[in-house]
Amino acid sequence: MRVLIVTAVSAERDAVVRGIGATAPEVAELPVPGGMIHRLSPVPPTGPPLTVDVLAAGVGPAAAAAGAAAALTAAAVARTPYDLAVSAGIGGGFTTERPDATTARPDATARPATAQPAAAARLGSIVVADAIVAADLGAETPDGFAAVTDLGFGTVEHLPPAPLVAAVAEATDAVRGTVLTVSTVTGSAERAAELLRRHPHAAAEAMEGFGVAEAAAAQSVPALEVRAISNAVGPRDRAAWRIGEALEALTSAFGTITPLLGTWTLDRKEPGSD
Repeated sequence: MRVLIVTAVSAERDAVVRGIGATAPEVAELPVPGGMIHRLSPVPPTGPPLTVDVLAAGVGPAAAAAGAAAALTAAAVARTPYDLAVSAGIGGGFTTERPDATTARPDATARPATAQPAAAARLGSIVVADAIVAADLGAETPDGFAAVTDLGFGTVEHLPPAPLVAAVAEATDAVRGTVLTVSTVTGSAERAAELLRRHPHAAAEAMEGFGVAEAAAAQSVPALEVRAISNAVGPRDRAAWRIGEALEALTSAFGTITPLLGTWTLDRKEPGSD
């Protein structure tokens, strides 16, 4: 079992590495400028041997996609492909009650009307994505925002493996919901409200998940996104940010998540497979 975890910055990478808690990581250089992999080999309680590579790829969806694609391609060329790609780090949480799912404006990622909106994500909590969505990939129109899929191009959503999402959420007491990927962090109550109107199941906002998921999808590798909430989505109030607390929560979460990965790999194999 080989897992690639992609963070934006080194502080997030180091928090994940501490959580995995194996021996000191080996450091390997990717064939891209500045690409450094921190490799760990924790011993899973069950299942096959586990190798976890952690990469700080940079901020934003483009950097995340480029870094993830380089790592995934290097592994595939070496005939040691990854089984899972994870976007991990801190992020903003939708900490207020959201619009009712039955009255929210429909969009490309709308769930059935009977589905419940995601629970509010408090500071210091963990969010695991049941959908990874590019929230600002599209066009402004006289009728409002149109996702790129409405224009007849590409995709704006990737769905992580549901059994893995459920297992991670249960083990870490995480909120399950949509994690939005944005290129511009929300800084006003108006934009936060608009995002919730378009994505009533949104639990968190970050800048890299969709980039990692796109790179993974190109090589048929499943993707997951895990976020520790450092601030509320909305008006920027740096005094209220809890970055240290969120990084500690990220470390704790990966201490819990890592032993699940080998078991999940066994569960997802079809009968008779090696």
